[in-house]
Amino acid sequence: MTDLALIWAGVLTLAVLLYVIMDGFDLGIGIVFPMLDVGDDRDRAMNSIAPVWDGNETWLVLGGGGLFAAFPLAYGVLMTAFYAPLTAMLLGLVFRGVAFEFRWRDPDHRALWDFSFTAGSLLAAFCQGLILGAFVQGIEVDNRSYGGGWFDWLTPFSVMTGVAVSVGYALLGSGWLIMKSDGALRQRAYQMALPLAVGMLALIGTVSLWTPMQSQEIADRWFSSENLLHLWPIPLLVAVLAILLLEGLRKQRDWWPFSATLGLFLASYAGLAVSLFPYVVPRSLTIWDAAAPDSSLRFLLIGTVILLPMILAYTGYAYWVFRGKLKAGEGYH
Repeated sequence: MTDLALIWAGVLTLAVLLYVIMDGFDLGIGIVFPMLDVGDDRDRAMNSIAPVWDGNETWLVLGGGGLFAAFPLAYGVLMTAFYAPLTAMLLGLVFRGVAFEFRWRDPDHRALWDFSFTAGSLLAAFCQGLILGAFVQGIEVDNRSYGGGWFDWLTPFSVMTGVAVSVGYALLGSGWLIMKSDGALRQRAYQMALPLAVGMLALIGTVSLWTPMQSQEIADRWFSSENLLHLWPIPLLVAVLAILLLEGLRKQRDWWPFSATLGLFLASYAGLAVSLFPYVVPRSLTIWDAAAPDSSLRFLLIGTVILLPMILAYTGYAYWVFRGKLKAGEGYH
């Protein structure tokens, strides 16, 4: 018998991962934006993501809509628990999107729109990390409803994960600029990437050590002698990718920093999945506890099987059309 709840958990896991990877680097461009020279460098940085940034957010819609449709009980609990940071994240994305268009059409107030672009990007990235940390530390569920307080999401651990995600996105943004630019902008991106890489690696180590302290179940999963034999490839992969990242920056191999950073996000995501499976609300609701009826999951899956390849196809086509390094004076606008 097909386990539709497990299939939908896989679909949502993929949607969230693709969102983090794709929107992560364009949010990162916004975070490092103030460190770029005013004028051509900032215009080129923004032009490098102009054709794809809004398409990247498709995956956020798929993740949120899929959670609502496939796991309505978890959707209700999580939205109630994270109402404040989710609202702040969406406001950040709105401010950022508005600034994206207005800075070209309203040059007299470009400094204001540049500030909105950076502030919105940073707010969205930080809130995503904040929500991730609060999700990992666990959510109180009482009688199939959220049973915690309004500010349970605000803890030292969640603030630290908010900082970690912001630094990671900034590193992705720097790696993207290295790949997509040349001349002074490329060199500036290399200068920014090195301290961000050191910071991200330190934060990955901190989060990795702090996460098992959030739950005895997570600690047992990672440190039991039986599991340790199976899970050692994940920290080993992180170590290899860290070396590739630092070597790519030292030797100025333009594809290495972005690719290695993507790999670090993938490895961290795999570690998170190992820590949390099979919960959709950690340590309260499993995938099967929160799933919609099989008839609903089957109907939703038919639509997803049709739409998902279409989304992947137009996303791939957009990246292919706008491939290569961006020259001065070229771009979307």
